[in-house]
Amino acid sequence: MQVDVVVVGGGAMGSAAAWQLSRAGKSVILLEQFEAGHHIGASHGATRNFNTAYAEADYLDLLAESKILWDELAAEHGAPLLDLVGLANHGNTPKLQQIHAAHQERGIESYFISPTEAADRWKGMNFATDVLFVPGSGRVRSADALKALRTSAESKGAVFKYSTPVRDIRVDGPDSVVVVTEEEDYTARRVVVTAGAWTAKVLDGLAELPALVVTQEQPAHFTPVDNTLVWPSFNHNPDPDPNNELYEYWYSPVYGMLTPGEGVKAGWHGVGPVMDPDERTFQPIPQQLEALVRYAEEWLPGVDPSTAVPISCTYTTTPNEDFVLDRFGPLVVGAGFSGHGFKFTPAIGRVLKDIVDGGTAPARFAADR
Repeated sequence: MQVDVVVVGGGAMGSAAAWQLSRAGKSVILLEQFEAGHHIGASHGATRNFNTAYAEADYLDLLAESKILWDELAAEHGAPLLDLVGLANHGNTPKLQQIHAAHQERGIESYFISPTEAADRWKGMNFATDVLFVPGSGRVRSADALKALRTSAESKGAVFKYSTPVRDIRVDGPDSVVVVTEEEDYTARRVVVTAGAWTAKVLDGLAELPALVVTQEQPAHFTPVDNTLVWPSFNHNPDPDPNNELYEYWYSPVYGMLTPGEGVKAGWHGVGPVMDPDERTFQPIPQQLEALVRYAEEWLPGVDPSTAVPISCTYTTTPNEDFVLDRFGPLVVGAGFSGHGFKFTPAIGRVLKDIVDGGTAPARFAADR
């Protein structure tokens, strides 16, 4: 079968690429190895942080575009996809001061409040440092977003084929790629690979990528002790002073948010065991879970720490945690999003569409950077 573009991988980024490509009038086939709505990769779950606490210009550009596109998609979907409950950033004050300065330059609303004022405003949380609060942040309704991307793309002619693993990709020329599945072969001018933890396996040496490390992460949901508590989304960084005993048991910064109906989600960032995505245990590391429960005991008085329900997901990260958005002949690759990528989803789809059309991504996201 001949199409303009084949997208390999039907998580958030592949769905967004199919959406943007179909909006541009291209014929698109999306191939996903698992069933729709599966929980095996990195895109499942009801919520993700919509966090605008960045100081880098290219990330802030993508965030501004993403907000516009999320709202466009929500209007088409007929229901909101962002809950702008605000985001409380605390710990590592010098880093937050840099972010605040970048916000001021761009006119992004953010402001510092004292630990006492923060604890009074959000009684379910404890604070040891000033808090940088960003009212225009919050959370993405990620499960709803995936459905909205698919529905919109399909309404514009894209075809999503689930339970369809890709067995081979064969580059036949600068504008010809054959994607082999058990059911059918697809020939396209461009193939977009957004396969998450399976990216390196799918490409099998066809693109020179930075090391993509796949880890199995284990955040958890905790039950609030009082359903009237107000919860912002939050990021909590440890003190950069290694001698601060408050953080001696921490594995990494902590992120979190209220997931309505499931509890308050909290998790370490990118410190799970390295694992082949096809050989996952889906089981938490006991020591990391114990440390996360201790975090809830010490920093989240608004939850019952004994109610921890672990969640399993994968992270796929580059050495510097920047994304890869690049082209290799007729192959376009989007990879390395885990840990902070979901909020950018609709803008990443636009960037991938532009690369298909011969454009380039910001230099930060080049594979050889």
